[in-house]
Amino acid sequence: MVDIAANCRKVLDRINDAAAKCGRDAGGIKLLAASKSRSAAQIQAAIEAGIRLFGENYVQEAKAKREVIREPVEWHMIGHLQRNKVKAALELFDLIQSLDSVELARELDKEGKKKGKTVRTFVEVNLGGEESKSGIAKDRVEPLLRTIGEFPHLKVEGLMVVPPFRENPEEARPYFRALKEMQAELMPLHILNVNLSELSMGMTHDYPVAIEEGATLVRIGTAIFGPRNE
Repeated sequence: MVDIAANCRKVLDRINDAAAKCGRDAGGIKLLAASKSRSAAQIQAAIEAGIRLFGENYVQEAKAKREVIREPVEWHMIGHLQRNKVKAALELFDLIQSLDSVELARELDKEGKKKGKTVRTFVEVNLGGEESKSGIAKDRVEPLLRTIGEFPHLKVEGLMVVPPFRENPEEARPYFRALKEMQAELMPLHILNVNLSELSMGMTHDYPVAIEEGATLVRIGTAIFGPRNE
């Protein structure tokens, strides 16, 4: 039996250690539990351990869990979002981390207008150039943000990256550093509806490195819930 509460404490301790190592305040780093394929009972255990951010990859799976879990926690969409799922996604998620195209931005803005709300998002950047992964290419990020500046029901709060997997977490460092540099280049442009104060980067095997490079939100699944039964 996985002790989820103990695992949460270990992750928070490692976040504190990584922050101290690079002179950062750990209070500025959010822990999101990546709960894809995890049961409602496992999520409930994480909530009882103090976790308040959860990330899901699929709309239908999130819908089933939200029908069971009633606690006032925040839900993020961290998987690829299809345009035909936007309406359902905005009923389930507080923030979309995987915005990666003008077409998706337009659909989110349109649905936000219908609901009378501003849709919170991160832009997902594909820095590894991997065709198997979603995310927008680095050279298309600024044009996307300038277009989003014309969408009044959309707000970009940060950038997100999923680097190519490497056994050695140090090999992910250049990708995290590149996202931090992109943030530094784009923030002074002061594009309407764009803030970029958040950097969502780092997962179970590499989140201490991501924190050293400036992550403000880490997405942790296995270190909290244990290995998936797939």
